[in-house]
Amino acid sequence: MNAQDTLTKEGGQPGEPGEPQPSDGLRAGLKNRHLSMIAIGGVIGAGLFVGSGAGIAAAGPAILVSYALVGVMVVLVMRMLGEMAAAHPASGSFSEYADRALGRWAGFSIGWLYWFFWVVVLAVEATAGAVILEGWIPAVPQWAWALIVMVVLTATNLASVGSYGEFEFWFAGIKVVAIGAFVVIGLLAVFGLLPGSDNPGAGLSHLTDSGGFFPEGYGAILTGILMVVFSFMGSEIVTLAAGESADPQRAVSKATNSVIWRIAVFYLGSIFVVLTLLPWNDKSITEDGSYIAALNSIGIPHAGQIMNAIVLTAVLSCLNSGLYTASRMAFSLGRRGDAPRSFGETDRRGVPRVAILSSVLFGFVAVFFNYRWPDTVFAFLLNSSGAVALFVWLVICFTQLRMRPMIEREAPERLVVRMWLFPGLTWATIGMISFVLVYMIFDDTGREQVLLSLLVAAVVVGIALTRERRRKRAAAES
Repeated sequence: MNAQDTLTKEGGQPGEPGEPQPSDGLRAGLKNRHLSMIAIGGVIGAGLFVGSGAGIAAAGPAILVSYALVGVMVVLVMRMLGEMAAAHPASGSFSEYADRALGRWAGFSIGWLYWFFWVVVLAVEATAGAVILEGWIPAVPQWAWALIVMVVLTATNLASVGSYGEFEFWFAGIKVVAIGAFVVIGLLAVFGLLPGSDNPGAGLSHLTDSGGFFPEGYGAILTGILMVVFSFMGSEIVTLAAGESADPQRAVSKATNSVIWRIAVFYLGSIFVVLTLLPWNDKSITEDGSYIAALNSIGIPHAGQIMNAIVLTAVLSCLNSGLYTASRMAFSLGRRGDAPRSFGETDRRGVPRVAILSSVLFGFVAVFFNYRWPDTVFAFLLNSSGAVALFVWLVICFTQLRMRPMIEREAPERLVVRMWLFPGLTWATIGMISFVLVYMIFDDTGREQVLLSLLVAAVVVGIALTRERRRKRAAAES
């Protein structure tokens, strides 16, 4: 096998142990516009709308520094992932790359942990959407709304990958337009240029007029990082989806190169607008939500309902993408023999039906736990998946350290996206993520999440290592 074949061919038949498998059976049903919007919308989760108020209350205007630091970390991780994905698009993305670069135990472990993270997200987002819908139509109980949204989006994913892409195109489009309009209207109000605005148009004075830019001290930046880091999860979805597009290399390159402005506009831009429209300690930011409070300060009527509609769109988008992402990771695990073989099979439309249904089944179970035992079983699921985002980013870093020399040696022409200042910046990113994880252990709000996540990760890695030993023993005996 020559060098080119090493990266192109992923190994024998579906489920054959030892090597990652190709995405045979999946179809290139995603168009360029689908992938462009998935890339843009992937960084805009419901957490941006819902969780930003708590971060502002904890750190004041300094939360901008927290968002900027996490944003830099995400940009670096996405650059590494983009380098590998452009060279070798795969439905399992970083799980398949870890499989190849670090060992089968790593691909198995991070693949299942990532799947676990997203199926728990399914329950969280379905419940969040149900709360909004019940507020609009109280005659339908909350559990029924959760069931309805999950059934509808499951049907969408089962239809074809193009159906998923089309739904996500419109869901993400609404989010993008909404935040873009919010930033433009907000900035006009900030500088007194918006006709009819109720906001005094104080310019940038609110950034320092209530205790300075660091009212809670410099340490609050770290607390803010813990509160905002998980709202960035989802940036990597485009690298999984690229495998089902006609030109995956172009899609990954474009998404990787645009991640900087996406984070700058949607996260830093929108939070900056909130902080300049209102003093950071305004009670309405935590009582009504940061975006609703900002819109109310301008005098936009029905701001609460407008934001509820936008949040619902974000929730449905996250739910749609979560189901897609979990099913493709399950599909990849099935193809590599790390999950039941049926997970790696597709129907005549190129849809991994079993992988989708298995993922949504666990999501349904998690929704049941949320309604039946919200403070015990579901709280455990939530906390034990809470730090998985950081684990995924850490594995991407270590994988890229090993994959870069492999690609340079075997197919250097595929390095169309390159990590900056390799390997120094990769090691610096590892240090940043490790610091956040260690800080979480000593922080009262993050300790339970990181410890439970480490416990679950240890169990999964233990299973992976046991399977690997058995496989090697069986190979030696044969």
